[in-house]
Amino acid sequence: MDQRCAVILAAGEGRRMRTEGAKAMCQVLFRPMLGWVLDNCTGAGINQICVVVGKSAQEVYGILPQGVTTAVQDRRLGTGHAVRCAREFLENRRDADILVTLGDSPFLFPAVIQKAYDLHKAQDNAVTVVSSRVEDPTGYGRILRQGGQVAAIVEDRDGDDATRAIKEINAGTYWFKGGLLLAALDRLIPANDQGELYLTDTLEILRKMGYRVGACDAGDSRIALGANTRRELHTLNEIAREMVFDRLYDGGVDIPVTDGVMISAEADIAPGVRILPGTLIRGRCQIGADCVVGPNSVLEDAVLGEGCVVRSSYITRSVLGRGVTVGPFSQIRPDCQIADGVKIGDFVEVKNSRVGEKTAIAHLTYVGDTDCGAGVNFGCGVVTVNYNGVTKNRTTIGDGAFIGCNTNLVAPVTVGQGAYTAAGSTVTVDLPPDSLCIARSRETIKPGAALKYRRQKGKE
Repeated sequence: MDQRCAVILAAGEGRRMRTEGAKAMCQVLFRPMLGWVLDNCTGAGINQICVVVGKSAQEVYGILPQGVTTAVQDRRLGTGHAVRCAREFLENRRDADILVTLGDSPFLFPAVIQKAYDLHKAQDNAVTVVSSRVEDPTGYGRILRQGGQVAAIVEDRDGDDATRAIKEINAGTYWFKGGLLLAALDRLIPANDQGELYLTDTLEILRKMGYRVGACDAGDSRIALGANTRRELHTLNEIAREMVFDRLYDGGVDIPVTDGVMISAEADIAPGVRILPGTLIRGRCQIGADCVVGPNSVLEDAVLGEGCVVRSSYITRSVLGRGVTVGPFSQIRPDCQIADGVKIGDFVEVKNSRVGEKTAIAHLTYVGDTDCGAGVNFGCGVVTVNYNGVTKNRTTIGDGAFIGCNTNLVAPVTVGQGAYTAAGSTVTVDLPPDSLCIARSRETIKPGAALKYRRQKGKE
């Protein structure tokens, strides 16, 4: 069994955030804070994880990776009580080292977790507190050291002037020996009239039992940051945003002006990419070298090959090949495969479709549930009519076809290789290769009829 486990406390409610959900589900760079914490734990090699959830548990369950277990804290009676709620998880891991951390601490990075664990093992501590040094420690518990150990954690409101001058604070994260954590939890008593149990009291309990209590200075003031209010959440977003920018600048990405730019920490962006103002890049996007994205574009879980250009458009959960151009004002909806050299112009929507190499969809067109070949030309105003009110059906278009302006292709229908449709046609039958379909009524011209009509209406 892996001898490292984690308990993440995520039962806090978001009342001060003015949300009915769990506080840990509030987002930093488009991702719940709890998602950051889970990734940091797994990034440090911790795969046995228990998340303590509260009343708003349902939305938490939706983001938990397979294998993560949960424990429920029905009543909020302090951090010590929250860890007690994970007793079943802990009982099966008495011989393990247990990381206890908060679900709203997104910047507890894997390197810090590992650094604290290494110190925990080297000093053979019963518990190792993760600490941080900050310029303004107001509101945080101070770490009091004595003889190389932690003598106490003193809350800001309880400290004297000398204690308040200490800049080393409790970051809210601990490594425990599993069996000793359970023993200390059994000895916890309520710390106030509300009957709350504080996890910090376990340090004093373990000291009195004769065990060593240590602290690891993480060397990074960001790790202690959490969020209880929307202002504090904004601060986390700004810090995370700048962290991502710094990484991308170092990797050769050009962001000439950052106004309105937000990029997920999970995004993989190659050197030479240019990101213009007003651009949002969400989720696990992959953007190849020399792409230009923006201004005012949104990518979500999208893959872009080298040299793509996306102007004022949306691309969601789709893959673009090399040298694809999109926009302005177009949308690539989920499950699209757009091949190399495709041109998608203004006011075009593509959904659940495959588009072959060097096909041109210039403007004012809807392509839905379509398998389109290479070198196809779409005129203005084309629609693949994929929904009959009951079911969705697919359209197939062969290589080199020409779809005239304002053509409706009523699925299921196939346009053969090299076939043409005349402008204004509504096509409901399969077209053979190299055929021409004219599906419109012949014009009828009545000389003078318009003048007669106006006179009848008193317009002449």
